[in-house]
Amino acid sequence: MAKAKASGRQPEFRQITVMVLISLFQILSAFCVIGRDRESSENFIFIFFGYIAFEWLYMMINVIVTGKDYFELEAIAFFLSGIGLTVCATFSENYAVKQLIAIGLGVTVYLIITVLIRNVRVAEALRYPAAIGSLILLAVNIVFAKVTNGALNWLDFGPFSVQPSELVKVAFVLVGAVSLEKLLSNMSLTKYILFSLACVGFLFLMRDFGTALIFFFTFILIAYMRSGDIKTIALICSGALVGAVLIIAFKPYVANRFAAYRHVWDYMDSIGYQQTRTLIYSSSGGLFGLGIGEGKLRNIFAASTDLVFGVICEEMGLATGITVLIAFACIGIFAVRAAKGSASSFYAIAAVAAAGMLIFQLSLNVFGVTDLLPLTGVTMPFISRGGSSLICSWGLLAYIRAAGAPFKMPAPDLSVSKPKRRGVRV
Repeated sequence: MAKAKASGRQPEFRQITVMVLISLFQILSAFCVIGRDRESSENFIFIFFGYIAFEWLYMMINVIVTGKDYFELEAIAFFLSGIGLTVCATFSENYAVKQLIAIGLGVTVYLIITVLIRNVRVAEALRYPAAIGSLILLAVNIVFAKVTNGALNWLDFGPFSVQPSELVKVAFVLVGAVSLEKLLSNMSLTKYILFSLACVGFLFLMRDFGTALIFFFTFILIAYMRSGDIKTIALICSGALVGAVLIIAFKPYVANRFAAYRHVWDYMDSIGYQQTRTLIYSSSGGLFGLGIGEGKLRNIFAASTDLVFGVICEEMGLATGITVLIAFACIGIFAVRAAKGSASSFYAIAAVAAAGMLIFQLSLNVFGVTDLLPLTGVTMPFISRGGSSLICSWGLLAYIRAAGAPFKMPAPDLSVSKPKRRGVRV
């Protein structure tokens, strides 16, 4: 063991051990899927084992490039994405293919963002294009999107569809981190507040209240990290609460969407149908589940998207469900630890904001379907079916990796960074 430490190979050994465990879990999942649909067995073999080969290739290239064990964050993302791929495969081969393509695009976006923001100056240069592009994208969504499940969420491009609000999440973190890292005047803060209000306003017009809540939470998190002023944050939240009350007063249909909250069993055959079935079927899975593809919740609308946590618990067991939650907790811990040792307050703010956005969205999804929070209809990061959500999740992961990246960050301007550093709360 001492010899392994001296040669620097112990980190590689841990990395390989983690990959072996993840691969064994995915191989077992693959055989369960193939056993259910033997007609498409060859295609599923290509999908699953191609995905596993891609993971190993990424790990080996990572070791060659960094020379160290910096794979834990990506390993978690590959594990979660693999569960999502398995769930999609049990619904249809087409879903699995699209999910696999989305994973590839997500990893590509992750690598591009990681490289781009290695230099803080490049990140600063991207702030205005990202902000303007985001607002244009949301405006185009309102004009051209069709109402789907009561919201203007999707733009259709032939066989594929895109959810612009998911892509804007990545830009929202970048704009916020750069704006508040470069907080030299009130003008910079004012611009970011106006940008945040515009994003949330567009989302309300789209009736995408769950995503609007995620954006608002991220704004509060970024603002607190930069100022540390509880009174200011409380004032902002109070203003938002007043706005929410006014919206409910003048838009009764908004209140109707939350009518079943904490009363789902009173509406189990109407507006509480999804949540009550999720609670019933997920509890029937026990500790190790009924078997992949063998659950009943998959027959309920939005099982592979909004209700996916229930599907995991029913078919893969409570043990897998808890493992998923622990994996997200590890992402949060990694972000906080990386932020504390980051080279600039930009990386600290971006990492914690990205992790906060992922974990808050996870909380809305899990607690929503279990009736601990109102059901907002948001997806579970990395796992729910949907390319836009998956690409966004990998994109946000890039900010966390950049804060604790193995490569050397450019040295910050000490005359600027020292006073800023005191204002960041991690």
